[in-house]
Amino acid sequence: MKYQLVIFDMDGTLADSFPWFQKVLNDVADKYGFKRTRPEDVETLRGYDASRLLQALEVPRWKLPMIARHMRALKAQHLHEIALFPGVDRLLQHLNDRGMTLGIASSDSEDNVRRTLGPHNARLMQYYACGASLFGKPAKFGSILKRSGVPPAQTIAIGDEPRDAEAARRAGIAFGAVSWGYATMAALAACHPAEIFASVDEIAARLAPP
Repeated sequence: MKYQLVIFDMDGTLADSFPWFQKVLNDVADKYGFKRTRPEDVETLRGYDASRLLQALEVPRWKLPMIARHMRALKAQHLHEIALFPGVDRLLQHLNDRGMTLGIASSDSEDNVRRTLGPHNARLMQYYACGASLFGKPAKFGSILKRSGVPPAQTIAIGDEPRDAEAARRAGIAFGAVSWGYATMAALAACHPAEIFASVDEIAARLAPP
């Protein structure tokens, strides 16, 4: 197998949280004084990287830590509304059975991540690096690499946003883009991912063929 360590993103990659995010975004915008989002704006915003998105929504960077803490706390109250994408249970079990090392790097809290995964899936994840800031994933990837001892050349990060791709590049690891998350496929393709996955089952088939 080409990769020994797989580091997953959570929201938009394993967890179908985008509908919940859309539902609460304007309330959060009102609370923290940034621009509200109209339904007709969503597809355009999905094509932006993180920096351009902040500009479009007029979010001052100094407010990001406060917004992130609020979102984590709010999400903890609504985890029952957020499910894993179909096939994620099967995917994680398959990769584990094939002897691959699994980790997760997320901007969400570890408690939220574990609760969303469920007890069995949470046990399959050997490494957690949670609570990342908007631009803090390179350090989280580095933490997992150091703890696992797996070389960067044998590691892939799988995510759904351009910032995941940039973090992987900065950490010296491959990036695999999923087509069902927060960002558009065009935005992700522009990042030149090493792998593009059209379905959850395709991850298993490509990374650990039967």
